[in-house]
Amino acid sequence: MANTVHILLTLSTSRLVICVLPFFILVHAQNLLVFQPSFLTATGPTVSALLLGDTTDISLHLRTVSPSNTTGGFDSPSCVAEATQWVLTVEQVGKTAVRVQLRLNRSLRLCGKNETDTNCCSKPLCVLEALQVSACVGSTPHASLLIQAEIHAVLVPANTGSDNKTVIPNQVYQPLGSCPCDLTFRACDVRCCCDKDCSIEELKLFVSHCLPGPFGGQVSPAPHYQCSVQSSENSPDWFPFLCVNSPPENNPYLGLFYQGDTITAKPGPSFQTPPLSAPVSPNVYIQGSPIFTLNDKYLTIPQTVLGQCVNSAPVAFLKNFKVLCVTLLRSCPTGSPLKTLPADLRINVKNGQGGNVIVDLTDEVAVDMKQFMSREGAVAFSERLVCEHVTLALDYKFYWRGNGISSIKLTRTVGTISFNDNVALTTRYSAVFLNGEFVGEANSGNPGYQVGRPVIAGSMDNDTSSIQRTSVNLWKPVFDGLCFTAEKKPVLFGENSTSGCLLPVSQQNLSQCNSLRERVTSLQASLLAATYVARSGNPDPLTISDWVNISFVTLDSSTTMEDTTTSCYGILSHQHIHVWTLITGMVDGVPQKEIRALKVSYSLSTWALDCGGGNVAPCVDPLETQLFSITSSVTFTDIPVNTGPPKTRFQINFTEYDCNRNDVCWPELLFPVTKYYTGEPYSQSLAKGLILVFFFVTASILGTPWRQIRQAWHNAAL
Repeated sequence: MANTVHILLTLSTSRLVICVLPFFILVHAQNLLVFQPSFLTATGPTVSALLLGDTTDISLHLRTVSPSNTTGGFDSPSCVAEATQWVLTVEQVGKTAVRVQLRLNRSLRLCGKNETDTNCCSKPLCVLEALQVSACVGSTPHASLLIQAEIHAVLVPANTGSDNKTVIPNQVYQPLGSCPCDLTFRACDVRCCCDKDCSIEELKLFVSHCLPGPFGGQVSPAPHYQCSVQSSENSPDWFPFLCVNSPPENNPYLGLFYQGDTITAKPGPSFQTPPLSAPVSPNVYIQGSPIFTLNDKYLTIPQTVLGQCVNSAPVAFLKNFKVLCVTLLRSCPTGSPLKTLPADLRINVKNGQGGNVIVDLTDEVAVDMKQFMSREGAVAFSERLVCEHVTLALDYKFYWRGNGISSIKLTRTVGTISFNDNVALTTRYSAVFLNGEFVGEANSGNPGYQVGRPVIAGSMDNDTSSIQRTSVNLWKPVFDGLCFTAEKKPVLFGENSTSGCLLPVSQQNLSQCNSLRERVTSLQASLLAATYVARSGNPDPLTISDWVNISFVTLDSSTTMEDTTTSCYGILSHQHIHVWTLITGMVDGVPQKEIRALKVSYSLSTWALDCGGGNVAPCVDPLETQLFSITSSVTFTDIPVNTGPPKTRFQINFTEYDCNRNDVCWPELLFPVTKYYTGEPYSQSLAKGLILVFFFVTASILGTPWRQIRQAWHNAAL
């Protein structure tokens, strides 16, 4: 039924669109008013139509009409409105079109027995009336819409559903239960005619489509081989001797149902965030554990979570971070973290060793506000706002020793910002863990490198005779992809990668090739400002054997470079990093990889302006620029652990005898004696081969040839 109604509505809508178009053209040409359609049948609480024509001074009036006794038709249009149970709304959809909508202002719920509420339907046919909408100019009607409303009441179950399940009786006495299709407690199940929760009106909707068989409460008839089914008149000849006499309680559907019982639903959150338990402060801090304040709350600093800045993110022990958060301000901030008080920052923090430390706060005033105010939107004649003592940066330094925190120093940067309409404020938040004066850097493995962890590099510090950690970087273009705005991303162990950025170059830059080459070389050198790379994932800065020298491939300086006014040669446009790794051992079954060598090489290219394709501006204007790419890449190569014995000259020259290159391997003809057979252990194959040889020799000795030889020998001896 629902599908039929949907199809009829779709066809009606299509006819409406097809019919509206010619009417719209005719009305627009003659400047008339007309409802389209002019007659509607309403079966629901809302109905709408279009009024086409000049609707400038039109007023709509709604009233209830009845058939005329003389003509049989309805009353003529009238500009006098009456009070009805419908609400009339108007919406302008074009210059010459108005959508008229009527909505029923009453409930369609069927009234219950002895119910005194008047806002319900006393009969299943709730609304049966005719309505007329008149479009009038002043007191003169120009068009009318006739609506025949025939709306039935909405059947709602008397009792709402519950979380309890239906109780199925004990199948020992009632195998199928009273109504197996009654699945919803205190609610009517569709097509379940034995459901006692269904009212008479609801049963009329599906009385001819009840669920058949035992699931619908109808016990299946006895099978034809049951003795009680066949009568003596039409029973076959074999029936009295081969029929089955079984009690009706022995029903084959007994196993489909279980012993019923009332199950009360347990209250719990549904599609909600589960309640978080109170944080438990650890006895000692370990790497990654959260830091707690004296009142057993997390020490929070704004951080980046899933690409978004979170104002209250817990700080993890020995986890350094540095984030930038952009906030669009339309007024002066009043709360944390942009407006902080010294008392809120000087808090007591548990040191992880049974005591506590107080955050030591130091304030600095920002002089240059350009690094914090990245964008300002100005509106003419608007009042300029001035915000003082705005927190621009919070830089924490945690000094630790063992599993505890010895002291915490906080540097707060404040400043005064002024803007007209809005401003994008960039704030900085960082945390650094220092062991004495050394930064507690995170390792990349223990001891071997882990795939996906940063490659650790370093440079020698002559003052401390230790190696200061740094990283090997690649280009990470952002925004417009230019090298001036590009960021750097660390090289991750075991992951090959290629990236780059764009450098704008003009004709004036190409006339100064030496300066351009130095500029590109300095950009490439900024990616790798180190001379050592860590051999393992947890290097010791004081042990030089844990580090490997980085080799740089020197360029051939004998090649002469010829520069012109529009081109430059020898540009270090590409930097390639080649890393060789080796598996040096196993820890708990996990192979440990180390870096054995790292080589940095460069590729030279020639840069020249391209003025083809009609783009001649860079060649005419000396300040007009073109974009040239500067790239960087990294490749990881695994050194084989065991290369095997070197190949002989026979294997190299005569490849047809090489078992690794051909399907036919001649040495395998002697298996299982030879080692080329790999189907089972060599000891077993050798034993089986010797047993076969023994049986072959025994059979040969005891066979006919040897018997004839022994007989001839015996005759010759006689």
